[in-house]
Amino acid sequence: MRLWETNSITTRAGAVARKALLALGVALLGSLATTAWAQDTQAETKPNTKAACLECHDDPKVKDEGGKSMRVIGDEFQRSAHRKLDCAECHTSALTVKHTPGKLGPVSPEVCQDCHEDAFKAVATSIHGRRADGPRAIKDCMGCHDSLHSVRKEGDPASTLSPVNQIKTCGSCHEDMMADYESSVHARALLKSGLTEAAPSCSSCHGKHEIHEKANAASTTHPAKIGETCGSCHKGILAEFNESAHGKATKGDIKQPVCSTCHEPHAIKNPDAAAMRHKMSDGCGDCHEKVTATFRDGFHGKAASLGHGKAAACAACHTPHANLPKSDPRSSIHPDNLAKTCGACHQGVNASFLTYDPHANPSDPNRNVYLYWLYIAMTGLLLGVFGFFGLHGLLWMQRALVGKLRGEFKFGHHSDGPYVRRFSSMQMGVHITIVLSFLVLAATGLPLHFAHTTWSPTLMALLGGPEVAGYLHRVAGAVTFGYFIWHLGMLLHGLFFKNERGYFWGPRSMVPQPKDLFDFIGMMKYFFYLGPRPKFDRFTYWEKFDYLAVFWGVAIIGISGLVLWFPTQATMLLPGWALNAAYIIHGDEALLATGFIFLFHFFHTHLRPEAFPLDPVIFVGCMPLDRFKDERPLEYERLVASGKLEEYLVPPPTAQALRRAHIFGFTAVALGVALALFIFASLLGGLH
Repeated sequence: MRLWETNSITTRAGAVARKALLALGVALLGSLATTAWAQDTQAETKPNTKAACLECHDDPKVKDEGGKSMRVIGDEFQRSAHRKLDCAECHTSALTVKHTPGKLGPVSPEVCQDCHEDAFKAVATSIHGRRADGPRAIKDCMGCHDSLHSVRKEGDPASTLSPVNQIKTCGSCHEDMMADYESSVHARALLKSGLTEAAPSCSSCHGKHEIHEKANAASTTHPAKIGETCGSCHKGILAEFNESAHGKATKGDIKQPVCSTCHEPHAIKNPDAAAMRHKMSDGCGDCHEKVTATFRDGFHGKAASLGHGKAAACAACHTPHANLPKSDPRSSIHPDNLAKTCGACHQGVNASFLTYDPHANPSDPNRNVYLYWLYIAMTGLLLGVFGFFGLHGLLWMQRALVGKLRGEFKFGHHSDGPYVRRFSSMQMGVHITIVLSFLVLAATGLPLHFAHTTWSPTLMALLGGPEVAGYLHRVAGAVTFGYFIWHLGMLLHGLFFKNERGYFWGPRSMVPQPKDLFDFIGMMKYFFYLGPRPKFDRFTYWEKFDYLAVFWGVAIIGISGLVLWFPTQATMLLPGWALNAAYIIHGDEALLATGFIFLFHFFHTHLRPEAFPLDPVIFVGCMPLDRFKDERPLEYERLVASGKLEEYLVPPPTAQALRRAHIFGFTAVALGVALALFIFASLLGGLH
C-alpha cells in the first residue's frame, strides 16, 4: 500500500513538472517572436531618406533663399564619420515637412548630444562652453568639426582636428598663439618632419573638449599640472625636474618655475640654439636677479648674449632640469663634481682652475678683496686718464681754433719746397701694422666688452659672429706680440750691435725728462693765452705718453690676454681668481687703450685744428721743411748745428703716395672715431 502511494505521488509530480516546462517553452517562444516582430517593425519605421535627399542636395546649384550653398557632396558624405546615419536621423522634421530650400534650418547641438553626451558635458564646463557670446564664440559643433556631412572620424588625417589640420582650425580664432606655434620645434617636428604620432599639436597639451584657461586648476596647462602634461612626452626630463630644486619647490608653491616659465608655451624653441641659450639665461634672472647680473658681466654671459655657440649659459653648469643646491652631492656644481662640469668645455682642468669664480663681483670686497682693489685701481686709472686728457684736449681745441682764426698757423702739410725725412720705411711699415692690428682688436673686442648694448650684436654679425671675431682677435693679438717683439729687437740691435746712444736720455729718447714737464707747463700757459707755444724737439710730451701707453698696454693687455686664452695652463702657476683678475685687467686696459688712441692720439696727430683733417707724415715718412722748422724748432736747430740737415732732406712725396696715405689714413681715423663714439655712448648709457 505504501509503495503504491509512493509511486502515485511520484507520477503526479512528474506530470506537473512536464506541464511547467511546456509552459516555460511556450513563453520563451512568444518572447522571441515578440522581439523579432518589434525589430521588424523598427526596421520598417527607420527612415531611409539618404538617397532621396542626395538626389537634390548633391548639386552645386542648390542654394537657400539667401544664396548660401546647401550642397551635400555624396562622395564626401560616404567617407564621413556620419555615413551610416540617415539624413532624417539628424534632420528629424524632414519626414513630416515638405520643405522648401532653407526651411529646415541647421541641425541643433542637441541632436549631436544624443550620441556625443560625454563630449557635450566636457564642452559645457570648458572655456569654449562658458564663452558662448562674442564674435568668436563657438555656437555649435561645426565651429571646430566643420560640416557635419563631411566630418571625419578621430584619427583620420583628413579630419579638421587631425594633428596637422588643428593648426588651421584652432588658428582661425587663436591667430597669435598659432603664429608662435608655427615657429616652434613642436611645429617643425609635426609639419616638416611629419611626426604626427609623436609631435604635439593643440589637443596634445590642451585636451579635446575639456579645455580650460591655464589659471583654472582643472586645466592641463595649470602650473600644478603642466609638468604632467609635458611629461607625457618628456618622461625622462620630468623625472629629473621632479627631483630638482625647482621641481620640489613647485610641489608647495605654484608660483615657482615650471615648464612654461622657462620655455615659451607656444613658441618653444630649441634650447640648445645660441640665441635661446642666452634668452633662457636672461629668464633665470627673473628669479635669480643678483646671480644673473654677475653672470651677464662675465665672459660667459657676454659671449652667450652675442650668440657664441660654445659659451656656457646657466644650464651648461647648473644643468637644464636637474639643478640642485651646491651642497647636494648630486649637484653639478658640488665641489666633487666641478671637474666634470668645467671639463665639459675646458680640457685638463686642475684644482686651481676650479676655484675660478664665474659669478665674481669686483665691487664687493667681501667676495674677493684682491679683485675689489684691482677694480678700484683700474677704475681710477680710466677716470684719471680720460679726465686729464679730455680737459687737455678741450683746452687745446679752443686755443687752436683761436689761433686758426688769427692766422697763427702758416704752414700746411704740403709744399713745393724740400721735405725732411722723419720716419724710415721700416718704421712706417711697423706703424701701418700697428694700425691694422689695433683696429681689428678694437672691432672684435669692444662688442664683447659692451655685449649688452644695441650696437654690439650688429657689429659682431658684420664680423661673422662671435666665433669668427674671436679667431680674428687672437690673430691680431699674435700680430701685436710680433711687432712688439720686433720693436724690442730693433732697440736691442741698435743699442748693442750698432752702439747707438740716446735711447734712455736725450732728445731721441722716449723716456720722460724734466724738459717735458716744462713743455707741459708752457702749453698750459699757451692754452690760457699767457705765453707762446713751447719749442719742441723730436718728441713732445704727449707723443711720449702715446708711445709709453702703447708699450705698457701691449705688455699688460698681452699678458692678461694669454692668461684668458690658456686658462688651464695659466692656473698651473696662478690661483683661480687670477682668471677673474685677468678679465678685469684685459677689459679695462683695452678700453683705456682704444678710448685713448681713437680720441686723444687721433686728436693730437690728425684732428687738432692746425693738423686737420689728416697729417700724412707717418704714412709718407716726411714733412715740408718750413713746417718742420715751425713745429720742431729745436730738432731743426740741432741738425743745422751738426751739419746733418742735408742728410734728412728728401723730395716731396708723389701724388700717388699722398693718395694712398689719405685713403688709408681717413679710413683708419673714421673707423676709430666711430668705435670711440660707441664706447662713450655705452659708458654714458651705463651711467644712466
